[in-house]
Amino acid sequence: MTALVLVAVAIAGGVGAALRFVVDGVVRERVGAAYPLGTLLINVTGSLLLGLVSGLVARHALGAEWGLVLGTGLCGGYTTFSTASVETVRLVSDGRLGAGAGHALGMLVGSVLAAFAGLWLATL
Repeated sequence: MTALVLVAVAIAGGVGAALRFVVDGVVRERVGAAYPLGTLLINVTGSLLLGLVSGLVARHALGAEWGLVLGTGLCGGYTTFSTASVETVRLVSDGRLGAGAGHALGMLVGSVLAAFAGLWLATL
């Protein structure tokens, strides 16, 4: 990996993190904070994009360096497993067992299905 690619991955990671902050804020403003819908949306859309990027790199339709910048950098900064985990624990700690289980399961299933969808889109 060149120094330029490393810097590009770092910049893309920062852009992804800022984008996550903005998307989560917009969702909280519109929907409210009773359920962490923003994190669910972020992780599912990030998984879709990562699946698409990975599929394009595998098909050689996108260069490996771009795969690192977009996949590792942008998607890595945008998606957040740790926040999803903490939000699940908070829901359970608040006595909202169903919401916590739904959040954890929904995040897992939704993200995996979105990644499959992204890989499939890359084959079109």
